[in-house]
Amino acid sequence: MKILVTGATGYIGKRLIPFLLNQGHTVVCVVRDRLRADKSYTEDDKVYVIEADFLKPQTLENIPKGIDAAYYLIHSMSNSSKNFESLEERCAKNFKNYIETTNVNQVIYLSGITNEDQLSKHLRSRKNVENILVSEQYALTIFNAGIIVGSGSSSFEIIRDLVEKLPFMIAPKWLNTKTQPLAVRDVLAFLSRAVGNEAVYNKSFDVFGPEIITYKEMLMQFAEVRGLKRSILTVPVMTPKLSSYWLYFVTSTSYKLATSLVDSMGIQIIGKSSDINEIFDVNPITYKEAVSLAFEKIEQNSIVSSWKDSMVSSGRLGQQLHKYVNVPKFGCFKDYKERYVTDADETIEKIWSIGGKNGWYYGTFLWRIRGYIDKLFGGIGLRRGRTSPSELDAGDALDFWRVIFADKDKQKLLLYAEMRLPGEAWLEFKIEDNKLKQTATFRPRGLWGRLYWYSVLPFHGFIFSGMINKLVEVDSQKTALTAENV
Repeated sequence: MKILVTGATGYIGKRLIPFLLNQGHTVVCVVRDRLRADKSYTEDDKVYVIEADFLKPQTLENIPKGIDAAYYLIHSMSNSSKNFESLEERCAKNFKNYIETTNVNQVIYLSGITNEDQLSKHLRSRKNVENILVSEQYALTIFNAGIIVGSGSSSFEIIRDLVEKLPFMIAPKWLNTKTQPLAVRDVLAFLSRAVGNEAVYNKSFDVFGPEIITYKEMLMQFAEVRGLKRSILTVPVMTPKLSSYWLYFVTSTSYKLATSLVDSMGIQIIGKSSDINEIFDVNPITYKEAVSLAFEKIEQNSIVSSWKDSMVSSGRLGQQLHKYVNVPKFGCFKDYKERYVTDADETIEKIWSIGGKNGWYYGTFLWRIRGYIDKLFGGIGLRRGRTSPSELDAGDALDFWRVIFADKDKQKLLLYAEMRLPGEAWLEFKIEDNKLKQTATFRPRGLWGRLYWYSVLPFHGFIFSGMINKLVEVDSQKTALTAENV
């Protein structure tokens, strides 16, 4: 079949595509920005990348008419817009209006469990999208999932932050809310097996794990898997705002996302039983099994997708990376340095491994201080880290930077700053003529922007000089081994 996947760069979409390809389907990936599409897609004749924005109906004409099924995986956990629900409604309506003009027989939508009378803003919006997507032109299949657990998922990473950083927690009362977590591998099984299956046409199913547990129990079971002893005291005095700040300062989440999560976590998420497990022969695994599997992926450095790389975690950047690829030249301050490169391959590997647990090669403690300051002023800080220790792609989060361009063949990496700044900043590394050229560019906004640049200028000379020296420095041990082999 020829299958359309929206949200192709998102947490679920990025993982679903390989499943569909393995089943022999042809996949049409819809992305807002082609730069964010996985590089491997250009090498696969079974994958087509289409640039379109469902908030802009005129761009949807790029989507081919001859498709058999479509996945609607467009979600957001951002509260950045007051008219959030109307934006999701517009997206869904534009999708439906266009899809009804194609040959699509089935649309599959991943929603949330909405069985309570009182729903959070996001669950209410997803319920509304379900109603919008109903059509007489195609069959609609809806899967309502609760907390999704897997390497790189927001719930997994936030719980990981809490458990590994805090031996003792004074936590808000919503930790006693009940839920039914579901492993991401089971979510993908339901989604991939539904396509073309008439047994699930025009039906809605709640999909959930085999146990009902509280968020507190999720934290304690996570600690058991990690071999850690943890104590948790829940108190009724934490307001939603205090709870949001609690998550924001302890975990890698942004404040806006923390607010959304707190809003949702106060609602019990319990699914209604159905025969869906029997239809697809899926036996969902327990929460502890899901956590164990997630750590296997982490240890193998094989995390396919992470919520941190979603634009939801973006501090400043919009949805389109290409707007920031061309670094401005006028009205900017620059810190430019270059060094001769002895081993280009080694230097490139160092550049591609920068940040996260590897640090910034020189003055890392100053980068951390900058991250703490950013966090205090409502920024994202350094806690996002990076998904892979050695690979980078456009759109990836890298501490408080976002990868705008990454091409090893062209020997160039471009980062855009997402920390709190009175202006905009880029950091570029590229090798030309056997030289590593490192450029920090800052476009100030008003007087404060200019004062900021001059206040940090002394540190730039220290940090950026040390960093470029380390990047071009040849590993003496590696050189000795190479010489010995020769």
